Amino acid sequence: MEYDGQVRTLLRALPLVWAALLALVMASLLARLFGAEPLAVYRLLLAGTWGNAYGIGQVLFKTTPLIFTGLSVAVAMRAGLFNVGGEGQILAGAVAMALCGAHLPAATPPWLAIPLALAAGAAAGAALGGLAGLCRWWAGAHEVIVTILLNFMTRAVVVGLGAWVFMKESVHTAPVQAGAMLPRLSGWVAALHGSAVNAALLLGLLAVVLYGVMLHSSHLGFALRAVGQNPEAAEASGLNLGRLRTLAMALAGALSGLGGANFVLGYKHYYEDGFSAGMGYLGIAVAVLGQGRPAGVLVAALLFGSLSQGGLAVNALVPREVIDVLTAVVILAVATASPEIRRLLAQLPAPLPPAPNPKVGP
Repeated sequence: MEYDGQVRTLLRALPLVWAALLALVMASLLARLFGAEPLAVYRLLLAGTWGNAYGIGQVLFKTTPLIFTGLSVAVAMRAGLFNVGGEGQILAGAVAMALCGAHLPAATPPWLAIPLALAAGAAAGAALGGLAGLCRWWAGAHEVIVTILLNFMTRAVVVGLGAWVFMKESVHTAPVQAGAMLPRLSGWVAALHGSAVNAALLLGLLAVVLYGVMLHSSHLGFALRAVGQNPEAAEASGLNLGRLRTLAMALAGALSGLGGANFVLGYKHYYEDGFSAGMGYLGIAVAVLGQGRPAGVLVAALLFGSLSQGGLAVNALVPREVIDVLTAVVILAVATASPEIRRLLAQLPAPLPPAPNPKVGP
């Protein structure tokens, strides 16, 4: 049984190993193409990300929203759904946070202002996600189509609202009140001085833990997994598929909505047009690479956060677009290898239950 568990673990890790090797080969070829030494590019990449405290802080800053959007897609995947609406959900959440934080009374204490702003962002994201779930439940509309359309609609609404909520001759809202600002981690860790990483990272780590607890230690997590793995059997056992799918999409939307806290409450302290830069879509890659598992999502978010910061670090030797190519290579490698790994896992015999402990005593 222990041997079987080790085999399964190794098989699950194979897509990541394959993606890493393919990315290294592609990076070397691209570096040569631009006349740079591959080892010099790798050294610069590591030095600008994990080689100094500022780089680490920036990697963590860019990782934070990907944790939320990756968890968002992972929650939906567990229920057999595909949430492509992270971009619109994080946008709606960021606007709601900014407007809530800006219109609070100036004397609102942080213990009240921060939860209110976060709740506004989560509610806005949940509304979009829940709407997609309801369309699936009531009208049979596929959630992928609905969430893509909601991305465009949300973007159009935010642009339209800009005439009323943006400050004059700018593309950002008024700053949030001081009580709604999340503290920078450099205030607690002096070595991170200058980096933008803030307490939203701690919220992201808490979300990872809560997702793991919900998934493996709650009735809701069991129900979502049952619906995702075998919806017919789940429905026959009395589970309401429409209600659970709508709840899953609402939870997914809430998580994406919270992703805006990193920028709005912890960095700029206002909503700025274009801040998300594809974080919602990249969350899909994070969830797929992390195989929907809590630790996997966290590691995948760190990987893409490192690549994002690394693009700035290697710009002196090669164009930063090289990192975008490597990101695409990693996504494609995992996407193509994962189905074969799932087929191999399905062929393995089911693990035997543990033997009962022998009775002790007479």
